[in-house]
Amino acid sequence: MSAHSSPCSILSTLGVQALLLRLLPRLDPPVAASAVGFGTTLRLREQITAGARAQLAILTDEAIRDLAARGILDGQSRRELALSWVGLAVRAGAPHPSIATLPDFLATLRALPSIVYSQSGASGLFFADLIERLGMAEEIRAKAMIIPAGFTAEPVARGEAAAAIQQISELMAVPGVEIVGPLPPEANAPTRFSAALFADAPPAAARLLDAIASAMTPAALAEAGLSPP
Repeated sequence: MSAHSSPCSILSTLGVQALLLRLLPRLDPPVAASAVGFGTTLRLREQITAGARAQLAILTDEAIRDLAARGILDGQSRRELALSWVGLAVRAGAPHPSIATLPDFLATLRALPSIVYSQSGASGLFFADLIERLGMAEEIRAKAMIIPAGFTAEPVARGEAAAAIQQISELMAVPGVEIVGPLPPEANAPTRFSAALFADAPPAAARLLDAIASAMTPAALAEAGLSPP
């Protein structure tokens, strides 16, 4: 490992945090939660580019391919793990607004008194682009809580905002909220999460990656709000 090695064995996107923390203790041998460093793909890619190293990375597929092209990750080891969709959540017990169709979703966006999304997460970047394309950016930003990173549902659970936008798997990681559902197809896009070994990873890292990929069964993915790639 380089002088910039992380104390963690895995650097992982928040999109699979809840699932990974559930699966790691069940592996053989089990892996401690402290072995994982979580963050948004954007921030982790910046850290890795600056020299952070671990044994394997779990990021968006785009980021994995980019880092492999630079020789930082081993492109031959790339494994697609999961697909995630963007959804909306409200505080537990609050009415569920309609978002089933694009007109319903647009009406809900306009009616919500406040909404939270992330500045650096994949879903936050997607949503910021979406409201630009819909011609609603100024209107939505005027009532939005835009957090730098992390789980957007946390302010909703505390009663600080009416609704949160994020990957459904990330919304599900926060107690005290309820998932209304995925955004309508015309206003949604899947994020593909993949994993790859660092170029200088030890042989044991390949076994860890195999174990994680095998543990991410369709049932395990569904329980975490994800789907098979």
